[in-house]
Amino acid sequence: MDTIMPVGGTVVLLRDRRSGGVETLLIRRPDRGSFAGGWVFPGGVVEEADRVDDSDERGIAALAAVRECEEEVGVRPADLVTLSCWVPPVEAPKRVRTWFFLASAPPGELVLAADEVIDARWSTPAEALELHAAGQLRLFPPTWVTLQALTQASSVASALAAASVPELYATYIIAGGVFVWGGDAEHPEGGEGRHRLETAALPWNYLRD
Repeated sequence: MDTIMPVGGTVVLLRDRRSGGVETLLIRRPDRGSFAGGWVFPGGVVEEADRVDDSDERGIAALAAVRECEEEVGVRPADLVTLSCWVPPVEAPKRVRTWFFLASAPPGELVLAADEVIDARWSTPAEALELHAAGQLRLFPPTWVTLQALTQASSVASALAAASVPELYATYIIAGGVFVWGGDAEHPEGGEGRHRLETAALPWNYLRD
């Protein structure tokens, strides 16, 4: 991986639903800057204050994720579990290698940072994907794929337990708005199957075999 690329941390806050399954917090970015107008998980780029001498990249990204979450929505998660690492495609206007972490939502009311967050919502992963498919919620591939995986979670505990082996998503784009990752036959790293997200039209289609 590119060691010069900036690093970021994102936290996927989860809470249990009384009827089963989980809800996750999505925040809407302003119509400017990175992920303009998109619904994403809280997070941001590592800052100097996050750099601790004895921490590796993942640990530093976790500190950034916690700090950014507190700054953006007013709650400070603990006991983060590493979920994945996303490397953007070369076409991305701003490339940040971003670590995604899961965490149980701490108690407390949300306090949104007015300059960074214009709205927030708790939603089941399935509800968010349905709204995206209907063109009512703007998502980006890392958020979409993460939500898709979380549709299988029966509880916060089961989601945290399932994230035992972090996955690397080194993103490559091929014709037709198709995002491919390791294991796909058309990915530069090679593969024999399909690991891709087709985004040319709604609803998006995730294929992995």
